[in-house]
Amino acid sequence: MYVLGLQGSPRLKGNTNFLLDAFLSRLKEKGAVTEKVHAAGLDVRPCKGCGYCEKKGVCVISDDEMSSRMYFLLRRADAVVLASPVYFYNFPAGIKAVIDRSQTLWSGKYKLGLDDPGRPWRRGFLLSVGATKGKNLFDGMGLTARYFFDAVGAQYTDSLTYRRIEEPGDLEKHGGIKEDVKNAASVLDPLFSRKRILFACRENACRSQMASGFARYLAGDRIEALNAGSTPAESVNPVMQEVMAEKGIDMGFRGTRSIEDALSETIPEMIVTMGCGEQCPYVPGVSYEDWDMPDPSGADIDFMRRVRDMIEEKVRRLIETQL
Repeated sequence: MYVLGLQGSPRLKGNTNFLLDAFLSRLKEKGAVTEKVHAAGLDVRPCKGCGYCEKKGVCVISDDEMSSRMYFLLRRADAVVLASPVYFYNFPAGIKAVIDRSQTLWSGKYKLGLDDPGRPWRRGFLLSVGATKGKNLFDGMGLTARYFFDAVGAQYTDSLTYRRIEEPGDLEKHGGIKEDVKNAASVLDPLFSRKRILFACRENACRSQMASGFARYLAGDRIEALNAGSTPAESVNPVMQEVMAEKGIDMGFRGTRSIEDALSETIPEMIVTMGCGEQCPYVPGVSYEDWDMPDPSGADIDFMRRVRDMIEEKVRRLIETQL
């Protein structure tokens, strides 16, 4: 399971960072792969409100870290943890820019009618600290977080918030923080019980992407669908994205990776190969299945459609027989 932590405080070592680290550490102890991004250090420009993403599915701003990195991490995540102090009853500017630019992902669903495969299963969690004790201290932040999670395709699962936390180190002195984090993180426990299946092909640009996309879309509550390639391409195949969109499945903002890289993070229970044969390493204790799918790379769209349909049928059969 991959968990993305978004650290919204301008302070690198403040109370928010302490809380997020404690939360991510708890999930890492349970077996999750975690990554923390400090939002204030990102090159993310403000949303222009131009409507370009509502027509094209991508942001008109293509040369900052939101387009080159953050959309990809948000799509990869099984859980997104949004951590921030309260600024004027809402989020600071750095993380707010990331939130606003998630409009691109919102547009894919609500304007273009495409479903991200992870949407039904992805979870969102809010962590926050505030200096005052007001009853409504977190209300504005909570509403913004709910809409953000909906935009990135995550269910707002729960929150953990603390009042009267202002000076550096205040949260560390707060009694019961370890138990609070343990209890809060337990809401993500169902994600750890899924069967890990790695779909592997040569370039990780077409076949393994489609297979993992279908598996996550159809059974993401029971399958942690991973994908990788023996000799990964620089990017996924746009024709693959086009034919998956015909099925209503959004395969935008997907990156490629090597099989070795995937295995360095987590060992799957099953590896499904698409025809890369001896180039896929043997992992002791892991079951294998070879589908020997034709490689659609460089082929026309009709051939890509045929391979897509073959893969969908195989995935449905895999779900029936393996789960």
